[in-house]
Amino acid sequence: MKINNIFFLAIICLLKVSAQEIKTVIINDTLTVKAKLLYTDDFSGNLSNWIAQFEEPGSSVYIKNEKLEVDTKRGSTVWFDKKLNGPLIIEYDAVVIDANGANDRVSDLNCFWMASDPQNPENFHANIYKQKGSLGDYNYLKLYYVGFGGRNNSTTRLRRYPGDGSRPLLPEHDLNSKEYLLTGNTVNHIKIINYKGIVQFYRNNQLVFNFYDEAPFVSGYYGLRTTMNRVSLDNFKVYSIF
Repeated sequence: MKINNIFFLAIICLLKVSAQEIKTVIINDTLTVKAKLLYTDDFSGNLSNWIAQFEEPGSSVYIKNEKLEVDTKRGSTVWFDKKLNGPLIIEYDAVVIDANGANDRVSDLNCFWMASDPQNPENFHANIYKQKGSLGDYNYLKLYYVGFGGRNNSTTRLRRYPGDGSRPLLPEHDLNSKEYLLTGNTVNHIKIINYKGIVQFYRNNQLVFNFYDEAPFVSGYYGLRTTMNRVSLDNFKVYSIF
């Protein structure tokens, strides 16, 4: 009887985990989808799934209080080392730390996603290891980029890098009102959606960017991007939309 009870509890636990792996997501007024959890990192282990690049020595990435923390003197990118295929959702919690640290500055909670190398479409690593963390190092890539609270927390911008070295910026993707800027030591829940040309970026359930890409990037890599500050990352999750 005891064994049967244990078996029953095990089945209940498995069902609960399975149920948690699938959720319903509203993309717009007429579109609701299902999303299945593919990857998750709560930073209770190590950073083996992440590649850090720093523009200057003296910068570092480490786990502190079960969070990934980046402390950087200049530019840095920390790549999640898994190729992601859309349609998908990327979610995480991030804090720009303002606690009198040497590099603390409330600015630049940035990210790349769907990053790919047009010269090496099947091998993102061919050129990426040559880069040092400066923002300009990545101009050759195809990707989406959000600079949240950039330029000393004066603007939030979305760019679509076409892979030819340019970084076009549409006027409607350059925001500077306070509701789109950062507050130090505050959790920012970021949600990114790429679904059949629909590209959305949310901060704390606020839809910041929403546009339709006629030639969408459908696969690639995610990178936490920042400069001259200290940022923590937690509860990183990637979902497949179906």
